[in-house]
Amino acid sequence: MNPLMAAMGAAKVNAVVSSGRPGLVHVRAHALAQAKFRALWVLLIFTLVLAMAMVRIVHLGLSDPARPGADLDGALIPDRGDILDRNGVPLARAFPAYSLWFNPHAMGDGAPLVHSPAEVAAALVRIFPEEDVAELTTRLASGKAGYLHRRILPEDANRIHALGEPALEFPRENERYYPQGTMAAHVLGYVDSLGHGQVGMEAVFDKQLTTRETRSTPAVLSIDARVQGALEDGLAWGMNRAQAKGAAGIVMDVDTGEVLALASLPSFNPNALRPEDISDSADPTKQANIFNRATNQTYELGSVMKPITVATAIDSGVITNLARRYPSDKPLEIAGITVHDHERFGASLNIVEALIHSSNIVLAQVGDQLGAARMQPTLQALGFAERPYIELPARGRPGWPHGDSHGVWSRVTTITAAYGHGFSITPLHLASAYAALVNGGIWRPATLQKIEPGRAPAGRRVWQASTSARMRQLLRSIVEVGTGRHADAPGFRIGGKTGTAERGDRGGYHRDQVVTTFAAAFPMDHPRYVVIATLDQPKANAATSFQRTAAWNAAPVVGRVIPRIGPLLGIMPDATRDIDITDISPLIANGDGE
Repeated sequence: MNPLMAAMGAAKVNAVVSSGRPGLVHVRAHALAQAKFRALWVLLIFTLVLAMAMVRIVHLGLSDPARPGADLDGALIPDRGDILDRNGVPLARAFPAYSLWFNPHAMGDGAPLVHSPAEVAAALVRIFPEEDVAELTTRLASGKAGYLHRRILPEDANRIHALGEPALEFPRENERYYPQGTMAAHVLGYVDSLGHGQVGMEAVFDKQLTTRETRSTPAVLSIDARVQGALEDGLAWGMNRAQAKGAAGIVMDVDTGEVLALASLPSFNPNALRPEDISDSADPTKQANIFNRATNQTYELGSVMKPITVATAIDSGVITNLARRYPSDKPLEIAGITVHDHERFGASLNIVEALIHSSNIVLAQVGDQLGAARMQPTLQALGFAERPYIELPARGRPGWPHGDSHGVWSRVTTITAAYGHGFSITPLHLASAYAALVNGGIWRPATLQKIEPGRAPAGRRVWQASTSARMRQLLRSIVEVGTGRHADAPGFRIGGKTGTAERGDRGGYHRDQVVTTFAAAFPMDHPRYVVIATLDQPKANAATSFQRTAAWNAAPVVGRVIPRIGPLLGIMPDATRDIDITDISPLIANGDGE
């Protein structure tokens, strides 16, 4: 191509390019605007979806704030609510667990198992050594569907799955679990195979714990797990030490009636109930372990009633002078009965000495002076004629004397009741009575539900505040120099009274079987808690100095428990403080008594 032709071609191209530049700019601007418009629409749609989601979340929260898992059919709420102690410690919980289920139809109409029943049973026993090979073999060979094991750990499920048996299935179920094992078993009860609460607070709260609207809120008890553990440990120690058949104990707030600990031994494990735990027995010495001795067993509790008699006599004006002396040198013949003391304490005793020595003879005289008209209403005001006041289903009916046609006690009944015989009550009755004895004279019902500060029930007045103040002095003197000395603990200012009584039933009294009790309160300069310890049929042995009375077996239990629970409850030992008993000190004479 010659130079002229090349120049002309280049000129044409430049002309075309120059003429198309405004169109290309317009195309680019249009494309950019369209991209921005689409991005704006995407952002707008995303914002709208987000706004709708937020509105929905807010709506769900406002429409059912108590059940965030409602749309998941309760998936976030357990089938049964928790039970907690007063400090939030879990006592009963629901948790999902695997079970081992035998489904003989898993492979259709063919053989239910790949391997023989004996081989499968042997393999399962290697995973669960507590199972019996022969029993498992029989159940597998029967071809009947059913549970083979409950509460399987995930690793156990994996090992079973590795056996390659489709008939062994692992349904996931909600199980009831008691993290503290046997602790407070008689308070809690258990849940049966149908999911219903039995015996204890599981039964009391059954509806609350299972209703969809309320089961997300735990049931809170008055029980303090720390105090409960210390009480159970102390009772077990005392029961083993005295070779007793059983034991019961209570720790109660004297101003509210709240039960911080309640124990009955022998106990049971609600995680693994055995037939002997719940079987009935006609022999009272072989009570089923599930039987609650603290609230359901009634006893003639003996001399622990004597301070109640003295308080009633002071309150009614029968006793106006603690120095007055009563004959005590020989058995008392009165109203056709003979009243004995277990030993002689001298020709006469005043009221302070009578309590320190635990004299039946003196208290019988005081009861006779009181009469049924004053004695009987006081005991009724303490709830002794009715089942104990508490939420538990197991509440024993007291052995209350019927009296004459008008229900009035005879002279004999009144006299024997004055020193703790002729009628029977539960240890819980006694705990509530001693709370009134030391708190200013107000009786309140016992409760296993936590009471918020300032919400304690008003209760009813049984004794004047001045009478209660005097009884605090007398109870402290019993522990300092009387029958309760083995319950004393330095710095805790304990007061209390021993009681030993022969065990009775329809066949009469058994001289070889006794029930021993120590009823205490602390600190006596400002009482806050009552502690009851009862031992059923303790024996005299070397550990108890070959004695079987409360002074040697029940009192030491209290002396062991209070130093453990005091600091937990904010009561530190203080040797510089005590209740002032200087006005009755001249009346106190040392003595071993009961």
